[in-house]
Amino acid sequence: MRFLSTYTIFALQKVCMTGLYNLGIAMYTAGIHLAALFNAKAKLWVKGRKGLRGKIREIATGKGRLVWFHAASLGEFEQGRPVIEALKQQEPETRILLTFFSPSGYEIRKNYTGADHILYLPADTPSNARFFVQTLQPAAAVFIKYEFWYNYLHQLHRRHTPTYLISAIFRPEQPFFKKWGRLHRRMLEYFTRLFVQDSESVRLLASIGVQQTKQTGDTRFDRVKQIAADALRIEQVESFLDGAPALICGSTWGPDEELLLAYINDYSGPYKLIIAPHEIHETHLRSITEKCRKPAVRLSRYTAGENAGILIIDSIGLLSSIYRYGKIAYIGGGFGAGIHNTLEAAVYGIPVLFGPKYEKFREAIALKESGGAFSVRTADELKELLDTLTTSDAIRETAGAKAREYVNSQLGATAVILRALASRN
Repeated sequence: MRFLSTYTIFALQKVCMTGLYNLGIAMYTAGIHLAALFNAKAKLWVKGRKGLRGKIREIATGKGRLVWFHAASLGEFEQGRPVIEALKQQEPETRILLTFFSPSGYEIRKNYTGADHILYLPADTPSNARFFVQTLQPAAAVFIKYEFWYNYLHQLHRRHTPTYLISAIFRPEQPFFKKWGRLHRRMLEYFTRLFVQDSESVRLLASIGVQQTKQTGDTRFDRVKQIAADALRIEQVESFLDGAPALICGSTWGPDEELLLAYINDYSGPYKLIIAPHEIHETHLRSITEKCRKPAVRLSRYTAGENAGILIIDSIGLLSSIYRYGKIAYIGGGFGAGIHNTLEAAVYGIPVLFGPKYEKFREAIALKESGGAFSVRTADELKELLDTLTTSDAIRETAGAKAREYVNSQLGATAVILRALASRN
């Protein structure tokens, strides 16, 4: 080996790394096809990718500039959505291609009207990536938050296609910062610009020589602000509350509901409780109702004037609008894998409560540090906190104002990214 040049050694290492990567993709794809025999989600993954080359060729025949957005799943799509919609509003003639990796994103948003074309992303093989990029020839490509596919990035780089990563967060434990992460670091080099959420990400990337970064924050803040502006009026909720203040409990799980119902069952004040459980199957809804010692009613069964102190939301898609009716919000998931979306409530300027497992959520940490959010571990802590917030308007309003201030301070990522994507560039 001492007779080989440094360039040759690096070339051989690259071949080995990409070979292992491609082998991994092939094995993963084969595994998904095998799992499709008995797993519904895997079956959707496989079925959704049949006939993709024909669809790609058809898209390529369209006229006008094409910008490609890729999201892993639904959460990443929601982060990219403000950028997609802002770009379409600014440049109606620009065609938007949206791809998903996961069925949980594609199957829910396959009829999304903000994009001109919506597809599953073909598996990241060299031939698929080459065909996809060469056939479509996108004017720009946008990967949202966490998606890194070597062959696609390599092909975009070869064609000098402006390629962006948006709303990204980097942490020391990721492969990019490990000794064995050379292939991952190479992927970062293929991006024209990485729009990251925080200064720590900028610092980490700089430590491995990645300089094409810009701290813009998280596009989710722009998204929740937009959602709040477009919030629905829900007449059943207004009738249920009849002017009473509300504690809105969103995306709750069993442990959350145990604490909340223990409190509300003994509560004698003016507040009413609205619970929007994460799971709305019949067994779970019945379980919640059985634990209520006060009159409880489901939204789908509510009739105007009905006497109830607890409203159970038994449909999806309404929670972000329901928060507008709250004085206080409790966000579920903090006694399990992690809390759900705190920003959808905080944008309305109300204090936000959640369980102890929130450390992986940057916005929850920041909300708590700002004084706009509170974490509880026990029923006693929840009681003490809710007793304070429901009896002291001054404390509650101050916390709510701090929550709103935090959200407003983080707005603007979409506008910065949009300037990079504009056709005049």
